[in-house]
Amino acid sequence: MILKHPKASPRRSDDLAVAPLFGLEARTIPRHELPRDELSPDVTYQIIHDELMLDGNARLNVATFVTTWMEPQADKLMAECFDKNMIDKDEYPQTAELESRCVAMLSRLWHAPQAEEATGCSTTGSSEAAMLGGLALKRRWQHKRTAAGEPTGRPNLVMGINVQVCWEKFANYWDVEMRLVPMEGNRFHLSAEEAVKRCDENTIGVVAILGSTFDGSYEPVKEICEALDAFQERTGLDIPVHVDGASGAFVAPFVDPDLEWDFRLSRVASINASGHKYGLVYPGVGWVVWRDAEALPEDLIFWVNYLGDNMPTFALNFSRPGAQVVAQYYNFLRLGFHGYRRVQGYAREVATHLSGQIAELGPFQLLTKGDELAVFAFKLRDDIDNFTVFDVSNALRERGWQVPAYTFPKNRDDLAALRVVVRRGFTHDMADMLVSDIKRQLPRLQKQPAPLHDSTTASGFQH
Repeated sequence: MILKHPKASPRRSDDLAVAPLFGLEARTIPRHELPRDELSPDVTYQIIHDELMLDGNARLNVATFVTTWMEPQADKLMAECFDKNMIDKDEYPQTAELESRCVAMLSRLWHAPQAEEATGCSTTGSSEAAMLGGLALKRRWQHKRTAAGEPTGRPNLVMGINVQVCWEKFANYWDVEMRLVPMEGNRFHLSAEEAVKRCDENTIGVVAILGSTFDGSYEPVKEICEALDAFQERTGLDIPVHVDGASGAFVAPFVDPDLEWDFRLSRVASINASGHKYGLVYPGVGWVVWRDAEALPEDLIFWVNYLGDNMPTFALNFSRPGAQVVAQYYNFLRLGFHGYRRVQGYAREVATHLSGQIAELGPFQLLTKGDELAVFAFKLRDDIDNFTVFDVSNALRERGWQVPAYTFPKNRDDLAALRVVVRRGFTHDMADMLVSDIKRQLPRLQKQPAPLHDSTTASGFQH
């Protein structure tokens, strides 16, 4: 079965007609099988270029957390590195050196106690990084249980129901029970009290999210760690914390420097982050950093020598591009600490201003306002029943905006919301244009006798 979006267009004819301007009149090219003959590079480019015009404008996509703009100099560096395989550290030793420098920089940024001997690596994204963090938690738990003569067959991992799908995959692929804390009332993420309630001798760790994808809020990492400290005093169970900092780990250090969420908290064992989100790199790079070498069990590290030298590898993927790692290093050099602070501070400024403007429109009620991640969620007032957030999302698509509408998970699946992600390249001017387009659509929506779209018929986003 070919995996594709459930709302993708039905399969069209097998042949693609070529326009006469290509000089290939009366010829067709198969869509779903290899053509028999070669095409010229220019013809091939133009055919694909024309099809891709149907994609949405990435700059108007406020659904995605992923970077959609980089400086031309970064584009050039990436083009120069497209052919470099990150795993081949013997052939591309300087690319490997840049990766090591990035890990060292992040280790210091996140206050690792042994930052001069940083333990971590780049990955293809934050999902892979999260899975590596989870694997280390499971393996450390197994080693401790085995040493104590205890069974290792029923590991569990505690987290909020708002976790990204990568944690569901981790639990499924590696046979770990997910102990999910549901949302309750106006609590849309994990709390310290609810986390500790679900911990026992089989708990390999607690996952705390620094920046929920549902509403942009930070989970209370410090409170969770303190609650686990008290839990250890009562029970003797030492349960580590993994911080899923997919977005927030590239935000909080710069604009919330006094917030304690990282390795300053002794219970935090590992952190993952997405270089291609608020790390400001195009898709294809994530990072995982451990507190120290002891937090990464040695039996998760593999040594290979068939690329020219004996070298360690502990990522899930083997071959992967080096271009995004180089682009991450470019950002670190180009922006430095104060540059990142300006970029993330500006994004938060835009987000909080935009959320305030939307709140003033009348029909909407803010769930968050963008003062943690530069992300906010909002819903319709309870007394509005003739249109839905899904109608709003569909109406904005007419102007090219991709504003996701979605329902919250278990215990708050009655709540449907819209969300805006402000990234680098999204300016006050663009925010004003978005507000203008919402204003333009509201009179029509308010005249509707009844909703046109719900979660089953909306054309867009699925969380």
